[in-house]
Amino acid sequence: MAVEEQDLEGKDSLLAFFGSEVRRLRAKKGASQDALAKATHCTRTLVNKIENAVRVPSKDFAKEADEFLDADDHLTRLWPLVILYAYPSWFRPFVELEKQAAVIRTFGPSVVPGLLQTRDYAKATLTVGRTNDVDTLLDARMERQTILERDNPPELWVVIDETVLRRKVGDDRVMREQLQRLLDLSERPSIVIQVLPFSVGAHSGIAGAFHTLTFKEGTKDAPTLPVVHVDGFLRGQLLADPADFKAAARAYDLLMGDALSVQASIDLIADVMKESS
Repeated sequence: MAVEEQDLEGKDSLLAFFGSEVRRLRAKKGASQDALAKATHCTRTLVNKIENAVRVPSKDFAKEADEFLDADDHLTRLWPLVILYAYPSWFRPFVELEKQAAVIRTFGPSVVPGLLQTRDYAKATLTVGRTNDVDTLLDARMERQTILERDNPPELWVVIDETVLRRKVGDDRVMREQLQRLLDLSERPSIVIQVLPFSVGAHSGIAGAFHTLTFKEGTKDAPTLPVVHVDGFLRGQLLADPADFKAAARAYDLLMGDALSVQASIDLIADVMKESS
């Protein structure tokens, strides 16, 4: 089935295009939805929802569908583009901007920030919300982290509250692996991790988690004005007003000043990891 030109217009066109490609390739092979469902270890209902752009496909679905449909990794190559739709609409602009950022600064007062989470730690945080689509959300969160593996990764500055290290998310194994992940990432030149100790008391980030994104000036098709993302209970808020960014930058500078030094932070993470052994 050919994709009509109007189907490719609008923000949701990529998800619709992925679904139409699954349908086209399935028809070309002469396979039923039931056959594709069996090959991809899911239900026919899920296949139908993916083909009609109602459900975001998992990475495993894309890979297994490619193999079954003899698609030469076509769907797998499309998948990084469509996984964006696993996020709620209000969060997608931030994820897109995050990919273009030259410098990311983030404060995590209660959990490890998503860019640094292990898959099992992320799963534990998502399962708490009793969502019905944990695996797809996990795939989306792990895909975000690929910006750290680029040849030119952004500078990532992270301040986490000591609470983050000591609150058990998942079991002891999950926490040890997450703490080890922080230690491993701290060795990268592009990543700085500091811990805000309990002894600080009230601090400039007490209102909650926030993130700032700064971009290289003059980069083609990239924004030049920095932005702030403030986490909220129901949804986050993306702020582009220079006054908001200035306030967030000042708050972050104060957090870094109150936090332990980089080496002292690494030592504390290692000590907490030993305690959980």
